Amino acid sequence: MTERNDDPSEVPARIQAGPLAAGLYFVSTPIGSARDITLRALDVLNTADLLAAEDTRTLRHLLDIHGVPLRGRRVIACHDHNETKRSATLMAALREGNSVAYCSDAGTPLVADPGFRLARDAAAQGSPIHAVPGPSAAIAALTVSGLPSDRFVFAGFPPQSAGARRRWLEELSGVDATAIIFESPRRIKQTLDELCEIEANRNMVLCRELTKKFEEIMRGSVAEIADRIPDVGLKGEVVIVLDKPRAKQADQSEIEAVLAAMLSDMTLRDAAAAVAERYGMAKRDAYQLALSLGKDR
Repeated sequence: MTERNDDPSEVPARIQAGPLAAGLYFVSTPIGSARDITLRALDVLNTADLLAAEDTRTLRHLLDIHGVPLRGRRVIACHDHNETKRSATLMAALREGNSVAYCSDAGTPLVADPGFRLARDAAAQGSPIHAVPGPSAAIAALTVSGLPSDRFVFAGFPPQSAGARRRWLEELSGVDATAIIFESPRRIKQTLDELCEIEANRNMVLCRELTKKFEEIMRGSVAEIADRIPDVGLKGEVVIVLDKPRAKQADQSEIEAVLAAMLSDMTLRDAAAAVAERYGMAKRDAYQLALSLGKDR
């Protein structure tokens, strides 16, 4: 069960009791501190006709903390192992004009959590789908990482088998974006050791127990962080944020060849900008090189 750090007496209930429009509501719930829940999430959980959750105990505990009464409403378990079966029940409730609120254990449903089949089936039958946004471990980790956020990819959990995981990490390491990876605390050491074999000097941030009492942020190269992890792994929830790959190093002849090819169908300024980004050059240097190649041609 997800740990909640708050005393119910410290969390004032400011929830509404008005009617809720029919539809499927994906409700984001705290990843640690129960106080991170939004007022709209409390409204939806208070007024939905039917509640569904990845873990009904976790949702009931959250409702108790915030003083949201069940009033005889059902709380249906819907997780990875029964989502297909439970979807039929929830779709029938939607067709009857009910409002259904779904919560995964913590964070935003569908983000490395159940909910995809519910969304797909609701869309197929034309039922309204609503997002009740809020906490997400992936975005929280990116926020505190200090790594580039202009382009990022959420990769989820690596495969468990060694061969598939190695191929997965190699492919992800080549993507020109900051990568957000979830990993089991028991496998984190093994995953970082495999990342070391691919690119030991790549910058990364490891986030553990985000928003919880023992939150920990580790910064450094992949090799440096791997050395800090015990062989038995870690305790708590873990998120890896992997920096963008370093700019590709190339010799002058390669850069000139690529730039010449680009000049055939791009403006001089655009070609220079593209080469500067690709090879990590100063834009001015790339422009001067493009200018000289343009004159030669």
